[in-house]
Amino acid sequence: MISMAEPRRILLIKPSSLGDIVHTMPVVAAFKQRWPSAHLTWLVKRQWAEVVQRIEGVDAVWPVDPTLASWVGQALALRAQRFDLVVDLQGLLRSALVARITGCTQRVGFANGREGSPWWYTHRVAVSTSEMHAVERYLLIAAELGVPVKDAPQFRFRLLSQDVTTLRELFRRKGIDLDAPWVAMNVSARWPTKRWPAASFAAVATQLAARGIGPLVVIGGPDERETSGQVQSLAACPVIDLTGETPIGLLPALLSKACALITNDSGPMHVAAAVGRPVVSIFGPTSAVRTGPYGAGHTVLTHDVPCRPCFSRVCRHAVPMECLESITPEQVVAAVVSQQSCRAVSR
Repeated sequence: MISMAEPRRILLIKPSSLGDIVHTMPVVAAFKQRWPSAHLTWLVKRQWAEVVQRIEGVDAVWPVDPTLASWVGQALALRAQRFDLVVDLQGLLRSALVARITGCTQRVGFANGREGSPWWYTHRVAVSTSEMHAVERYLLIAAELGVPVKDAPQFRFRLLSQDVTTLRELFRRKGIDLDAPWVAMNVSARWPTKRWPAASFAAVATQLAARGIGPLVVIGGPDERETSGQVQSLAACPVIDLTGETPIGLLPALLSKACALITNDSGPMHVAAAVGRPVVSIFGPTSAVRTGPYGAGHTVLTHDVPCRPCFSRVCRHAVPMECLESITPEQVVAAVVSQQSCRAVSR
């Protein structure tokens, strides 16, 4: 265990991605419970800053752009903050260098960090196995700092009233009620190998609508409009398309209002789990043990093949995308129908 005085100022380095940011939330909650008067700054890529601003326990958000100049400039600016503790959960060379440049004498990271990052830490935390969830792996650092998590890890978003007001007006314009039952669908993902076919999502929407479950609301970022449009055009039922219409900062409030989320392995999946909404997730090349929706009440659908999980963005299997595309719409529909929250949607 690392011996140190109670820190007054903490820097947490976790710039990306959305799912990883959500997985870090219990570390923040644990730090704030142990050191309630400590000031916690979070270094994050600018594209995710609005999400981090809505995490309870974060006192300051320090955005960084993807350029090397931005990283160096922000690292130099952080020196003036005089941190007592720097925790690098990213474990890459640039994040470790930022930690070093701050001048803080207590720099903590993982012993198995990549790109030589452990060389720049004063304390290295061992990870005994890769087969653990990211939430539990991050909490190893909290435990090493004398901040054990005795109860269930805490995910605490600030669900702002103005966010809900903005969403309620958006839903009104779309002809639906934010506060009435509805089901969210996230139909894209960063990796091509994580993307279940648009036709399969459309079939799920059609079958759920036939059962009286809905309305179905497709969510996503501006870059995902093409896939969402395909789902909307292929479904034999009305599908509400909000793709590109909800800024990233609204995502916690948005998903907190859904009855459930149907999704690929994606960032919104983790946000939904964090706000306590049941998730039905479709996993192909990745591992739900490591990065599945955290907590109880979720369903993860997989189809095992010898090469799964390969963690690859390019499928090299003899039957392309077999692990993902062998999952059927009927399996997804059955998982949604089994959710207590979705039974209440039926009309």
